[in-house]
Amino acid sequence: MGFFSKDIKTMDDLFVHTLRDIYYAENQIVKTLPEMIDKASDQELKDGFERHLQETEMQIERLEQVFKLHGVDVSGVNCPAIDGILEEADEVAGEVDDDQVLDAALIAAGQAVEHYEITRYGTLVAWAKQLGRNDCAALLQQNLEEEMQTDMALTAMAESRVNAAAA
Repeated sequence: MGFFSKDIKTMDDLFVHTLRDIYYAENQIVKTLPEMIDKASDQELKDGFERHLQETEMQIERLEQVFKLHGVDVSGVNCPAIDGILEEADEVAGEVDDDQVLDAALIAAGQAVEHYEITRYGTLVAWAKQLGRNDCAALLQQNLEEEMQTDMALTAMAESRVNAAAA
């Protein structure tokens, strides 16, 4: 399969395909976050992952609203990018014995996920606006803002103490 599926012929098709991509990704993240919560030893990191799990469940609900507003079936498409990011995070975490180093690795993995989501949501917001779907763009913008806040919180945790404790 090439980079673009043969069923993508219009900007609307591309929008829906990317919407299905992030929907799949968010559902994979919901499955992965409980394991990250269990592995984290830093309480603030655990709490942050727990909050983000709840946010992600809400983001999935917003995505489902976007599907309905846009008049298409709610469904995901396989996303090898998020699968790879989550698989790599699991592999790295499985190789770390020191709890403080593991916390630093979990933050890095969390940020890789956040950065992927930020790119997808930023693109979807722009495309929704281009398609005249400001209703969809507003919901997607909420998800984008939450992802950016999570990324900033992870950076703050890493820089304020987690990385130093792991060094």
